[in-house]
Amino acid sequence: MDMQTETNKLPKLSFLKMFGYGTGDFAQNLIYNTVSTYLLFFYTNVFGLSPADAATMFLVVRVIDAINDPIVGTLIDKHTNRFGKYRGFLLYMAVPFAVMAILCFYTPNLGQMGKLIYAYITYVGLSLIYTTVNIPYGSLNAAMTRDNDEIVKMSSVRMFLANIGGMCVSYGIPIFVKLFSGGSYSGPQSRSGWFFTLSMYGIIGALILIFCFSQTKERIVLPVNEQANVHVKDLFHQLIINRPLRVLAIFFIITFGLMSIVNSVGAYYVSYNMGHPDLLPLFNLLPGLPAFILIPLTPWMNKVLGKKRLIMGSLVLAAICLTLMYFIPAKNVTMAFTLRIIGQMGITEATTFMWVLVPETITYGEWRTGKRENGIVNAIIGFFFKFGMALGGVVPGYILATFKFDASSTAQSAFSMQGILLVQTLIPVAFLILAMIDFSFYNLTDDDVKKMNDEIESKGITQ
Repeated sequence: MDMQTETNKLPKLSFLKMFGYGTGDFAQNLIYNTVSTYLLFFYTNVFGLSPADAATMFLVVRVIDAINDPIVGTLIDKHTNRFGKYRGFLLYMAVPFAVMAILCFYTPNLGQMGKLIYAYITYVGLSLIYTTVNIPYGSLNAAMTRDNDEIVKMSSVRMFLANIGGMCVSYGIPIFVKLFSGGSYSGPQSRSGWFFTLSMYGIIGALILIFCFSQTKERIVLPVNEQANVHVKDLFHQLIINRPLRVLAIFFIITFGLMSIVNSVGAYYVSYNMGHPDLLPLFNLLPGLPAFILIPLTPWMNKVLGKKRLIMGSLVLAAICLTLMYFIPAKNVTMAFTLRIIGQMGITEATTFMWVLVPETITYGEWRTGKRENGIVNAIIGFFFKFGMALGGVVPGYILATFKFDASSTAQSAFSMQGILLVQTLIPVAFLILAMIDFSFYNLTDDDVKKMNDEIESKGITQ
């Protein structure tokens, strides 16, 4: 095996290195989580697109990603720059990533067709650039260590910070939009608020990505003479021979679709079904708070329960709470909040731990093929989770259109509110059931991963 490390036995990662790596997800969440949570609402209630037009655009962008992501993943694995194979992209692409996100939330003075074209250009541009940030970042943890315990700890720190970033988005965005627009987060009068808010979040996110670059270091690398053996077709080869990767990729589609749907419809649910648009910041904030208890406990829960029972139990908890939420009147604010918070605990735990499994699938692919293709594997994962995130615009967009949602009206019909309720509750439950079925096929244990790493190293790591 032609893998190289700096030493035969890599030293443990310090907490500072784990924290530095985790800030990259915090930064990306500041920017892209805003897109997945609020872009549909912005397009329909501020920018002026119809729900169907917005939903179609989300689909088109994912088709473009299907072409772009494998190419980017292959290019990353085939080339090394002066900063390494992955981390340099955090430096080079931080500012373009932020700029494109800011432009997505700007409303130009154009006609309806002109605005639709502008939305396509900016959203496609953002998605293309996001790929050049997210794939290298996702690949970086498997290049920092082979130790599975280290990866679990690092992923826990990463997701802890990612949740802080998510909360800054879910709670902070409505507040800052209102602040910058003079009291509104919906309608044409809020356009300046959205633009200035995203400008602030984008600048902060770019600076933190640069900090993440400064704190990380690649210690497991593919030798230069092996890079020529990496091809786009390896993506399809990995999908064929790597069963854990196939299962995990589908899991990413389902769970990111679930999260994006729940997040993107929250503004509609609170504004129209609850009738309390003023509660939107709290509705977004409170479900994220238990994560600060759960995520630090994840390594311990993994050892006690094992990955399968931990994830399955989390999904069951979420499904029960969202089902009950369908039958509880939205006007019962206390009960609706309680069920959302408990349900989100299950979603958070499952979606936190799934990131721990990505390096396992990289190791499995290396064990089968002799090539550690971090970029290829993360391109697969990246496309699948972005497709899932797109469902947060596609599913609610088409359902809102089907149920005759009218963004120009401050009050919706009972028919429209039924559509919003379905997207907030029972449709996510269907996704949770699919996730449980899919994950039942995941077959890698911690012992399996350790044995594969030992076998790979025994075949000839050179210093």
